[in-house]
Amino acid sequence: MKNVMYVFLTMLVLTSCKKNDFVNFSGKITNKNSDSVVIANGQKGYKKVIKLDENGAFKDTLKVDNGFFSLFDGKKYTTVYFRNGDEIVMNADGSDFNNTVVFTGKGASESNFMVKTAANQMEFNKGVMAMIELPKAEFDEKLNSYVSNFTTRLGEKTLDTAFVSMQKNNIKALENQVKAMHDEKMYIKTELAKGKVAPKFVNYEKPDRETVSLEDLKGKYVYIDVWATWCNPCLAEIPALQKLEEKYHDKNIQFVSISIDKRDDYFTWTDMVEEKNLGGIQLYANEDKSFSQAYRISSIPRFILIDPDGNIVSPDAPRPSDPKLVELFNSLEI
Repeated sequence: MKNVMYVFLTMLVLTSCKKNDFVNFSGKITNKNSDSVVIANGQKGYKKVIKLDENGAFKDTLKVDNGFFSLFDGKKYTTVYFRNGDEIVMNADGSDFNNTVVFTGKGASESNFMVKTAANQMEFNKGVMAMIELPKAEFDEKLNSYVSNFTTRLGEKTLDTAFVSMQKNNIKALENQVKAMHDEKMYIKTELAKGKVAPKFVNYEKPDRETVSLEDLKGKYVYIDVWATWCNPCLAEIPALQKLEEKYHDKNIQFVSISIDKRDDYFTWTDMVEEKNLGGIQLYANEDKSFSQAYRISSIPRFILIDPDGNIVSPDAPRPSDPKLVELFNSLEI
């Protein structure tokens, strides 16, 4: 009898292990956008293509490491959260995938939470640039409302503890990031307001090793481009900047480009200056961060306009490709 019981328990354990060793994933996409869905996680090196039948139905078992995965239906993405042992069913209308995708079954709560979060985040992102311009009290009210709504949803259902921990970290990171953006914007509006004395750079090198300081350029407007050779958005502005330099070459303005490339990339910078025939005054910050920090530069390219007396016109001026820059020059009669 003991032997029979032992065999029975052994089979039960093995069955349980086998049952929890994969995810049962099935569902249906009406008005499908392709003949398959792709489940992927680049960090885990995981990718699985699941074929849809003629009606858009699918069913498969997935051997995964627990965590987040992207699901692509041929046109749209959504995020799913898989744990071995889950039995998740997904239904969606391909013609309006993001607004109709719903998960049911064991382990579906986390994926549904992510669908709602993605929709909320999209709406939040649409208004975040306007939000960071608000006075602190109004800004805090809007941000706290978003975070509170997120936290409330997180506590409404019994969710996986690891999932909840990650979501708490995510919302805290978002909160800190948006607060930093607001602090930067408020600092720019107050400490770097129009008419204030411009923070200066001192003895930045040209490719020929001669040095230039902002003080040397007094008497003309100075349009400064803070950039780096590795920054694609920076490189994208070069053609427009070169056209501006040509258009205003005999006007009361100096064009200055300051590279913040690391020392290891010094020759990459000098080579690019020569190869792209970069005009204006090309300078190298040599890892001096005082100028960038004074202007609260957290992303590049960043453009700054200074008047002939060395005072700020705009600490965050329009890009060369933006027609508003020429409008600004015209208003100053440059």
